[in-house]
Amino acid sequence: MTSTGETLAAHIEGEVTSLCNCWRLSRSDGTVLGFTDHDRALQCDGTNFQPETGFTASEARSSFGLSVDTVDVAGALSASDIREEDILSGLYDGARVETLLVNWRDPSMFQRLRVAVIGKVTRRDGSFVAELESEAWALDQPNGRTIGRGCDAELGDHRCGVNLNDSRFAGSGTLLRVEDGGIVVVAGIGAFETGWFDNGVLTWTSGAHSGRKERVVNHVNAGGDARLSLWREAPLAGDAGDAFTIVAGCDKRFSTCKAKFLNQRNFRGFPHLPGDDAAYSYVRDEGVFDGKALVK
Repeated sequence: MTSTGETLAAHIEGEVTSLCNCWRLSRSDGTVLGFTDHDRALQCDGTNFQPETGFTASEARSSFGLSVDTVDVAGALSASDIREEDILSGLYDGARVETLLVNWRDPSMFQRLRVAVIGKVTRRDGSFVAELESEAWALDQPNGRTIGRGCDAELGDHRCGVNLNDSRFAGSGTLLRVEDGGIVVVAGIGAFETGWFDNGVLTWTSGAHSGRKERVVNHVNAGGDARLSLWREAPLAGDAGDAFTIVAGCDKRFSTCKAKFLNQRNFRGFPHLPGDDAAYSYVRDEGVFDGKALVK
């Protein structure tokens, strides 16, 4: 059973209670939001909890051992603080959520019931359901290295060592327009060759989407400007003049690491590792079997 303070425990044991649930949500961009299933705003533990969201919660369970407990929280996408484009941009992925039991007559009387992280978010008919997973979720994630031909480092991290502040690998520009299909036409990076920013990361530095990062799927130069296809679940509007920075992409292959970044000494994959293609192949006359490295 969840322990509570003596005062709140006495209130719970009384004949009439005035309790409600509150959720404090800390997003990946540092924004803190408060929601409650009460019918008016509450100020509790330094956070303002708003009622307009229509939040409701499913049955919660707590288990012994290392099993991952879950509870669903549902709400309306029409709430002023919760926008569909924020969910699509991943701002709620892995967000930290604290569940509080609060006496709405005296909000200083509260108890923190659990701390969870947002897992799967499902959207349907103008509403959403967010699955909250217990902190044991972190124990269920893969850790350690994966042995494969491709590099398992993130471009620019301490294992990779590439300096992304180098002008050869980074650029900046402004949005010109958004075309059908979610293609964005931008200015400022026309000096880079087509495909240089494939698999790269674009970060908006001004406008309505400032601070958001988006993966670049395809980069094509077009008459001095550039057309970028961004990885999005749904179209996201932008305004002409919105500024951004962008870093080069890496496809995790040894040949790219060597030719594009001159960083083959720090390659974190195993390009000589035989794969399924070698295991299922057979010796043929045209094959070369001299024992030399497959990748140079």
